[in-house]
Amino acid sequence: MTLIHRLSLVRRPLAAAAAAALTFTLAGLSATPAAADTPGQCTFPGKPYEGRPWALQRVLLDELWEQSTGKGVRVAVIDTGVDVRHPQLRDAVDTGSGRNLLPKDLEDENGNALERGKENGTTDTVGHGTKVAGIIAARPAKGTGFVGLAPDATIIPIQQNDAEGHGTAATLAAAVAHAVAEKADVINISQDTADAVEPDPALKQAIDAALARDIVVVASAGNDGLGGDDKKTYPASYPGVLAVASSDRNNERAAFSQSGDFVGIAAPGVDMVSTVPGGGHCVDNGTSFSAPYVAAIAALVKGKHPDWEQEEITAQLQQTAERSVAGRDRLVGWGVVDPVRALTEDDAPVREPRAREGLTKAEAPTPAELHLGETPEERNVRLATYVLVGGGVLVASISGGAVALRDWRRRTGSRAAAGAED
Repeated sequence: MTLIHRLSLVRRPLAAAAAAALTFTLAGLSATPAAADTPGQCTFPGKPYEGRPWALQRVLLDELWEQSTGKGVRVAVIDTGVDVRHPQLRDAVDTGSGRNLLPKDLEDENGNALERGKENGTTDTVGHGTKVAGIIAARPAKGTGFVGLAPDATIIPIQQNDAEGHGTAATLAAAVAHAVAEKADVINISQDTADAVEPDPALKQAIDAALARDIVVVASAGNDGLGGDDKKTYPASYPGVLAVASSDRNNERAAFSQSGDFVGIAAPGVDMVSTVPGGGHCVDNGTSFSAPYVAAIAALVKGKHPDWEQEEITAQLQQTAERSVAGRDRLVGWGVVDPVRALTEDDAPVREPRAREGLTKAEAPTPAELHLGETPEERNVRLATYVLVGGGVLVASISGGAVALRDWRRRTGSRAAAGAED
């Protein structure tokens, strides 16, 4: 995995008194494009990703969608906006419920004017929110194996942040309140505080209000895990919020993923393919893309069990997650989310996950090996052929040598007999 740069917001000097103006980091790590001809930063529009991404290969999608497709479930994506020009998102986004909460007059760090985007949140100049929305609810399309995990869910686009750091605790609180007003069933927040400082109480109040309305709130845990230090990030650390860490192809914590006691669950976050503005796909890394993976599964559970409360949906995801320990740990929470188990082992709701023995970490499927030469089967056939042919040559050589020796002895014997007669 090649991490090129961290997509982060401008970090202003921070003091405790300035917590209300705390800026947030988009919890994504830019990486090599999935379908580019040459390595480089993910750009858009992009080329379609033709295959099925590994994070979807690990799921039996047909079995999953027999249970639920998320139809009728509304998922608020509080991010950098969602570009509805993408064919897979055009029918997934409720443009009438969107909102742009960025300041009216945007400027970069040099004071240059920036484009604010449409008032309904359907502009995304960063690409971050469009990727998040695609993981949740991208519609199936010809020419690509990529699809959202909840392909019939509806996205509420709320543009609250950008690459220049205009998103604050105040605008994030307003975004959560707007999601509540628009009757969201699930809220996805793929942002986190870069410093372990709790934001203004208004943000927690907005989160608590959403939870009280039985809205599942999912947030990324953050990408500062390389140093191994535990630190709280917000809003992921608020009680009731499902904090999502990143896992890799082996169902282990991704190296960059933030650890801590607040982590509730993990989901794929490495080499994540998704939609980008204008069309096509790119690959990216980060807990930003693990959170919507979980939000999508929450939407599926909500679609199947519309009467379940948000605590029950959260507990269901955690209870059925794949893990190697009986309970919870600081790296991946209750384990790596298992979409099919979450939708099928659901006879009765639980209000909190329970530790139990006997759960083992399932092996994540890996793509088929790319053999630049022969396959192992072809090699075995080749070696067997060598043995057969070599054996034949050896037999022929021995037989030929015996015949030659016999002829030589006959000729020598004939000459000797002739000499005796003379």
